[in-house]
Amino acid sequence: MRLWKAWVVTRKDFDIFRRKRYILYSLIALPLVLGLLFPGSILLAGRKSIPPALLASILQSESTLFIILPAILPSVIASYSFIGEKTEKSLEPLLATPTTDAELLLGKSLAALIPSIAATLVGGAVFMVISDALTVGQLGYLLFPDWTTVALFGLATPLACILSVEFNIIISSRVNDIRAAQQLGSLIVLPLLAIYLLGQTGVLSAGVGELLVVSGILLVIDVLLSFMSRAVFQREEILTKWR
Repeated sequence: MRLWKAWVVTRKDFDIFRRKRYILYSLIALPLVLGLLFPGSILLAGRKSIPPALLASILQSESTLFIILPAILPSVIASYSFIGEKTEKSLEPLLATPTTDAELLLGKSLAALIPSIAATLVGGAVFMVISDALTVGQLGYLLFPDWTTVALFGLATPLACILSVEFNIIISSRVNDIRAAQQLGSLIVLPLLAIYLLGQTGVLSAGVGELLVVSGILLVIDVLLSFMSRAVFQREEILTKWR
């Protein structure tokens, strides 16, 4: 595989994304809303009336919502990948180039993966900074970062993002309607939402051990989807049937 060829595809997609305002707004708005929403809700609820141990537990639990964000963002970007090229009338020339399927899929994946992970990390940083600023006086120490958030943003978040990117790339390469692609691609959020809700109900604890287990499962699924994406990608079918 020629990595520079994949990077050419990635840069080309970056140029397209910069012209699509709804993609830029999604990358900026969603992480900031999550980063500001939960610490702000604690402030409005009256953090001084909440016992310190409970306050720390609530914020640590809410931080796991950032495992869902990197699954949402690629559904906006990656679903546009091939269908957007079709709309821009640049898909056929791209598929006709000597770029291999592996190079093309890697390039498309990186174009969705890099901004999604970057936006998630920015949103997570905003969440942690504001949470610390609001609670350090009451707790007497900085709540974040801790080993849980290291496992969350260092392992679980990138692997969840890869999962969503690969799933959405597969969907995008098999359907020819961008709304259908986004609706189908958003289904990948459901199992991650279930993990978050199980944590909120106390069935699962948002600890380092649990996040490592979740990360291991995500890694296995990511590898399987990687092989699947190559198997279902049919360049000739896209060229001849997407009319």
